[in-house]
Amino acid sequence: MIKVSVFYAHGPNTHFDMDYYVHRHIPMVQRLCGSALKSVAVEKGIAGAAPGSEPNYAAMGHLVFDSVEAFQDSFGAHASDIIADVPNYTNLQPVIQISQIMI
Repeated sequence: MIKVSVFYAHGPNTHFDMDYYVHRHIPMVQRLCGSALKSVAVEKGIAGAAPGSEPNYAAMGHLVFDSVEAFQDSFGAHASDIIADVPNYTNLQPVIQISQIMI
């Protein structure tokens, strides 16, 4: 199993519409990826490690697939539509990491 994590940095002059992301963007990704997408998690950053500090990330999205190939086949076919939706909820450039789930 692999996890595709999408990180949205927190910082000054950044905008992130969590309501849009959770209720419109992620359901669109789920619909387009279909059964290849095994699970989804969305996290909202609320604080950093030090008491009272700002979070490093405004939001993180996690998509689980059986393999990199399953991700590429399902997401790749719709990547342009998914990426075109990003400006509807943020002015941030997302950072993407693909990880192998070990536990």
